[in-house]
Amino acid sequence: MPIVEKVLRTAAFGGSASVPEGGQESDEPPGALRRSPSSAHAPQVRQWLEAVVHGACGRYAAAAALLEPLTRHRVAVVASLAASALASHRRQLGGHAAALRLDGLALRRAIEAGEVREAGGAASAGWERDDPDGLDVSGALADALIGLAADHLGLGRLVEAEVLLRRAAAVVAVGGGWRAEVRLGWVRAELSLASGRPSDSVSPAERALAASREKRAGRHAAKSGLILGAALAARRETGDGERARELVESALASAEQNGWRSLVWPAHALLADLETEHEQAVWNRSKTTDELNALLASTDPVGRRLALDSPWVPI
Repeated sequence: MPIVEKVLRTAAFGGSASVPEGGQESDEPPGALRRSPSSAHAPQVRQWLEAVVHGACGRYAAAAALLEPLTRHRVAVVASLAASALASHRRQLGGHAAALRLDGLALRRAIEAGEVREAGGAASAGWERDDPDGLDVSGALADALIGLAADHLGLGRLVEAEVLLRRAAAVVAVGGGWRAEVRLGWVRAELSLASGRPSDSVSPAERALAASREKRAGRHAAKSGLILGAALAARRETGDGERARELVESALASAEQNGWRSLVWPAHALLADLETEHEQAVWNRSKTTDELNALLASTDPVGRRLALDSPWVPI
């Protein structure tokens, strides 16, 4: 695998592995390929990964500029993954309805990619099977279904979200990859919280955190920590409040250290809710606003409008 792609995978998924001298593979590289996509499509792999890195760092305008052309790519799995990634960025800015349209496109292209693969093999789809980070047909299908579930959840359609999560779980069980497994845990936890079942939200969040740590996927572990912190805070059993604060503070430190601005403002918002001291809560809310203002300065006009119009974004 080219060194550039290795570096991008590590940056995109928050792995702790460094690139060895001479460009050799390490024995257990998080996010490294056992099978690479065909060389003809390697540029699209790198473009997608670069966009994911931009999105993680809150540079949504740069990410959109890379992803939007890929959503129209002739190779269906490329278009599907790109649409899912762009939908995720729209959702992070509170634009669940806008994300729904993109995730619908992602699902349609993922189904098309599966049909092409069945007819002519993985090479005709343009990407190999069994990519460890889910950059393949099964991963694209899982991404689309999980994204659609998250969209419906954000729009208050809890029954639809539950149905989609069951379908996504079936795909992940067969071969959606670690990334889909983690994202499935996030949305399951969020659905339980939205449904008024905080105790049911802890287990999927715990599994997401464990899977992220196992893969040394730092960014996914940080987000899993935020979701688990929210779940524990809502459950309110003995010791939950203290652990929730530790998880959120750890996630915030990791996000700040790595420049994951997409996670910094939610961490401050959570800490504001966890605070018992009024002054500290006010400070965290102020930091939330400051971080969002800085993030929106690096957001494309569509994303900026979605954030300003969204009830989910406190700005």
